[in-house]
Amino acid sequence: MDPVADQLAEIKRGAEEILVEAELVERLELDRPLRIKAGFDPTAPDLHLGHTVLINKLRQFQVLGHEVVFLIGDFTGMIGDPTGKNTTRPPLSEAEVAANAETYKEQVFKILDPARTRVVFNSEWMSRMDAADMIRLASSSTVARMLERDDFSKRYKDNRPIAIHEFLYPLVQGYDSVALEADVELGGTDQKFNLLMGRQLQQSAGQKPQVVLTMPLLEGLDGVNKMSKSLNNYIGITDTPDEMFGKLMSVSDELMWRYFDLLSFRTTVEIDALRKQADDGANPRDIKFELARELVSRFHDDAAAHAAHESFIKRFKKNEVPDDIQALTLEAPDGGLGIANLLRQAGLVSSNGEAFRMIQQGAVKVDGARVEDRSLELKAGSTHVFQVGKRKFARVSLA
Repeated sequence: MDPVADQLAEIKRGAEEILVEAELVERLELDRPLRIKAGFDPTAPDLHLGHTVLINKLRQFQVLGHEVVFLIGDFTGMIGDPTGKNTTRPPLSEAEVAANAETYKEQVFKILDPARTRVVFNSEWMSRMDAADMIRLASSSTVARMLERDDFSKRYKDNRPIAIHEFLYPLVQGYDSVALEADVELGGTDQKFNLLMGRQLQQSAGQKPQVVLTMPLLEGLDGVNKMSKSLNNYIGITDTPDEMFGKLMSVSDELMWRYFDLLSFRTTVEIDALRKQADDGANPRDIKFELARELVSRFHDDAAAHAAHESFIKRFKKNEVPDDIQALTLEAPDGGLGIANLLRQAGLVSSNGEAFRMIQQGAVKVDGARVEDRSLELKAGSTHVFQVGKRKFARVSLA
């Protein structure tokens, strides 16, 4: 296999789509470092594992010898990305954006090589634009083109407001590619419209249009929705080792493989070997330990990962979870199942009333933690160990 084919195989690993793959091959054949761009709006102070799907791909490009541009959208962050939103997002203040951007710079180097990463802010060029420049940029697209975006189209049809400034977001993101003369831009599948806008604006500016590479969106701990701080289904890369380890161990056995594919630095051969172990009857928990240790080591260190692993095991030993614990799968038709209903269906109590009484007595635990909220709902896609009293246990996966 030739070097270009080797690079292409690595680049395609885990990617959703490459537009246009033939153009990427042409650029790889130039035998020069390509300029790889990915933008992140500092809308929250901390990154989570969902963000790292893109950052991991940037790291792969670095390993292959290409130039990575980590763009912090301090200007676009003040507009607010409308992608996937059914209402207008409130713009952040300059102070909020600046504070969040500083934490991004610190966190990203837990994955990327600082010596081979160029960090830029799009305010460097956007703040120099005057009103006339912005009008010229706005004239490069049409309202009809903007309404091709799925989220804008839905809001328009549902008679929900679309603020004029939201139309500027994809234009500014696209102009970033012009300012940087990007060869390749990475983004999530939900960013496809914005990424293609970069191609359009580069072509208008007389540049060779960038190749667009989209990456899948990582599901959060609920196994359904995109990982998001607002949905509280995230694993933050600044979480403590114990928090990170525990959250990773709570993902469903099925979702574990998705995390291996999108987050692990293991080779596909190594991951396939782990899959074979599971198929041959290995306990999925032990394989999940491998994932949790790898990720905690990456964002902390090996010692922290080892300590978190030991701490996790001790917590479960303390709760005396039996080795022969029953395992079952329950349906969660509305995306979740209330704790009382779940305990009854699992055979741990005889009725919802008994479940509520046991909760009141402090006799119900989920993953070793005492349940106090009678209205607790467990999300579909998750797996937990439930305990009622001293002797009743069940490992329940919600589908």
